[in-house]
Amino acid sequence: MIEVDRLSKRYGQVTVVEGLSFTVPDGSITGFLGPNGAGKSTTMRCLLGLHKPTTGTVLIDGLPLTAQTRPAEVVGAVLDASWFHPGRTGLAHLTTIAASSGLPDRRAWEVLEAVALTQAAHRRIGGYSLGMKQRLGLAAALLGRPRNIVLDEPMNGLDPQGMEWMRAFLRDAAASGHAVLVSSHLLGEMETLADRLVVIDNGRLLGQWDVADLLHARSRQALLRTDDDERVEQALRGLRVPVTALPEGLCVTFDETVPDALTLSRTCRDLDVLITALTDKPIRLEEEFLRLTDRSSEAEHGTERPER
Repeated sequence: MIEVDRLSKRYGQVTVVEGLSFTVPDGSITGFLGPNGAGKSTTMRCLLGLHKPTTGTVLIDGLPLTAQTRPAEVVGAVLDASWFHPGRTGLAHLTTIAASSGLPDRRAWEVLEAVALTQAAHRRIGGYSLGMKQRLGLAAALLGRPRNIVLDEPMNGLDPQGMEWMRAFLRDAAASGHAVLVSSHLLGEMETLADRLVVIDNGRLLGQWDVADLLHARSRQALLRTDDDERVEQALRGLRVPVTALPEGLCVTFDETVPDALTLSRTCRDLDVLITALTDKPIRLEEEFLRLTDRSSEAEHGTERPER
């Protein structure tokens, strides 16, 4: 389990992360989301002991990673899939890391098999595709059989087959009790892969939720088509019900006045308007992400985000 508690990181006068708290529980995949410059990379580097927090703590299985006696068994991470020495073979890269962590050489072969990369074991990494480098990075992260896994953009460079393989691997890891933290910009992918979401912006937490709960809580819209959409739209606006005219009909957001589809259908009946179609309009993660981050950045409108 990973616990981030009131983490702040400043570089001189610049605050990159401020008062950030969230958890990555065992047995689930937690998606770590935020716009460019939100502070995700800095947070992960603090988590892995690469940067020292200004204030706050990051605990992995109850201790800071720097206090763990065998850190390779505690967490495996991939933050950059391009840092490999191009002249080394995949096998040589892994055996070097294994030796530095006090692990037997056989682990290099075992993790190559785990990521389906044995056929490229003796090829120089400079000839690997980006997708192969992603797998090699994951192999290195798995050398110590870690209880926690931290990955930054693990789907980058993967073809559809590779993406499906990565999904299955991460789901199996979570099902086996591992805590998995995945940072990604692929919101559609996170919607189907992650069990939980942690969303940050401007170095601050916007919230953490179970994916299903977040989308269900916001999935209060219906797509309505009638024989007089214009009249229905005017009536709903008169009631201050949020409504948007779309090419395919009216998108109605339920509120206290019109809380559900039954009330909406009765409103149409009272207007003597015939409903030709009425379906739920589910909220997608991308929509909710944009809503959250747009709201958080209103105070900084017109400013350019720094790289973090």
